Amino acid sequence: MFYTLQGDQKITVSAADNRQLLRWRTSTFWVMLIGYVGYYLCRGNLSAAFPLLEQEFGYSNTQLGLIASLSEMAYAAGKFINGPLADRIGGRRIFLVGMAGAIVFNIVFAFSASLTAFIIVWCFCRYFLSMGWGGLTKTIGNWYPSDRNGTVMGLISVNFQFGGVAATLFAGFLVAQGVAWQGVFIYPAMVLSVILLWSYFASRGQPSDVIPGAIAHEGDSAKAQLADYGGEENPAVSTILKTLLRLPIYRELLVFSFLTTLLRSVFLFWTPKFLFDIGLGASSAILSSAIFPFLGVLGTVFIGWYTDHHARNGDRARMMWMMLSVLVFCMLAIAGLSAASEPNFNLILFFLGASGFFLLGPYSMSSGCLTLDIAGAKGAGSCTGIIDGMGYIGGAIAAFAAGVMSDYLGWPQVFLVLSVFAVISTFSAWFMSRGFQKMAREAASR
Repeated sequence: MFYTLQGDQKITVSAADNRQLLRWRTSTFWVMLIGYVGYYLCRGNLSAAFPLLEQEFGYSNTQLGLIASLSEMAYAAGKFINGPLADRIGGRRIFLVGMAGAIVFNIVFAFSASLTAFIIVWCFCRYFLSMGWGGLTKTIGNWYPSDRNGTVMGLISVNFQFGGVAATLFAGFLVAQGVAWQGVFIYPAMVLSVILLWSYFASRGQPSDVIPGAIAHEGDSAKAQLADYGGEENPAVSTILKTLLRLPIYRELLVFSFLTTLLRSVFLFWTPKFLFDIGLGASSAILSSAIFPFLGVLGTVFIGWYTDHHARNGDRARMMWMMLSVLVFCMLAIAGLSAASEPNFNLILFFLGASGFFLLGPYSMSSGCLTLDIAGAKGAGSCTGIIDGMGYIGGAIAAFAAGVMSDYLGWPQVFLVLSVFAVISTFSAWFMSRGFQKMAREAASR
């Protein structure tokens, strides 16, 4: 249901207006979901192209790691800038601008031919790609009540997991058809162009863009956001950031984002090349690597649904640390299996898929429903921008370090190091869980 404000009174909109708003909300939801899958078509294609770039230019993993790492830094910088910008100019608007930039720079990348050019162009591409998630979170926060944060953001977060699947399978299909490396960037840009056109006409930034003054109605079980902006209707970015950084649970979430994005970035950038290096052909390695984001889809939906319905006292982090503890075992298994003289590819793929389930589920919470739980719709862009910005600093470090380590020490050692970070991530989520429990006890004693 939706309502409008007349003074201090909440007036429910007419049945006809409510139906119109529900249609636009559904349409906007699908734009955010499919649109961000489109973002990944023009992002996940880089890792799929790594084996081809090695064959074409003779690049080592260390050199390919430079493209990954420096562009990841550009992505992190973009998160810090564009997250707060989404709170100022609107989520939908920045979401569409980011799409357009990604299309342009994917095409430019296809016409580049040196390592320096690849790095510079992909840094620009990743900057525009950084506009997507903050814009999405801001838009979804405007359209849905807080008591549906977990389920809605769990479902919408499928887009970046499924986007990874779609990007990998699409690139693998193109390579299997004999398309040169340039086509791995041109064809996704063409598909995203169609998605951009549809997204422009099929979405609205907030209910008031459809019916003046309309706001989403909070249900009886609505969850109060943790951040209080002093009752300001449109708080300044500085107010939002100061409020968020004063919250201990938000500071803990920044650490968690750093650690889990570090792990995720290694998988997303290097899984096709890892499988290629241990013996799979280029197209088989690309297609097989889709198992990681595919099972990540299931982990994301599961944890969003579970924490909405079964989290005690709003403690979503409890299931997060439990899932991450299983990830540690998966990492150790991959390290051991990849060290064999004749690797068992079926078992390796099984543990890669399990890693997707147990990592991407908890990861999706940090800049998904926890963002809206903490910051609400008013501060969603800034909140997710800082969380993701911190996370992708870790991702940039990991993307380069993994390439160097694989060249000099081998992939088994890379996964051993990752298992250590998985242990630290587990403890980080456990500390967050204790923080949520403490807040619940304090609220109950008041």
